[in-house]
Amino acid sequence: MSAAKRKRAAAPGKSARRKPATVKTPAKRAADTAGSRPAVAVGSEVPEFALASTGGGIWRLSGARGRKLVLYFYPRDNTPGCTLEGQQFAALAARFERAGTGIVGISRDSLAAHEKFRAQMGFPFALLSDADGQVCNLFDVIREKNMYGRKVMGIERSTFLLDARGILRNEWRKLKVDGHALAVLEAALAL
Repeated sequence: MSAAKRKRAAAPGKSARRKPATVKTPAKRAADTAGSRPAVAVGSEVPEFALASTGGGIWRLSGARGRKLVLYFYPRDNTPGCTLEGQQFAALAARFERAGTGIVGISRDSLAAHEKFRAQMGFPFALLSDADGQVCNLFDVIREKNMYGRKVMGIERSTFLLDARGILRNEWRKLKVDGHALAVLEAALAL
């Protein structure tokens, strides 16, 4: 504290005005943290990342180089919208494969939950567990949501299309599930 500030604070009859302490909820802290990191922008190279994958092992972005890649972020395993989204990508998986495009689903669910969900639905692509939200923050998909009247932080359904060099070429945010996988396939074919 400077001498002038100490003098003012000690002056009789004058009370030092202080700003009230700001209490941050976990949701607010997460929002501040997510906002402090620059998200990957269309036209830029996606930095290397690695996540635990269904089927065992660690999935690395560098392992997908040389092929186009769809990264779809979804809120939660075994929910109606997330199930439908996965089914639609699965139904088009052979066409994505012919287009030289891989598919990977990402959520913050545990690897055990992903294994069960993938086996139950028969998805032909890997699901990655981003339990700490590191990759979700990289793509800026963690958003405040209203769940049953309560504000919570969760994944906003989003999809990203990377070219064979790992450059982000397209993004879809706040998307509607029905017909979305086909729109992504059309964009992949156009790359």
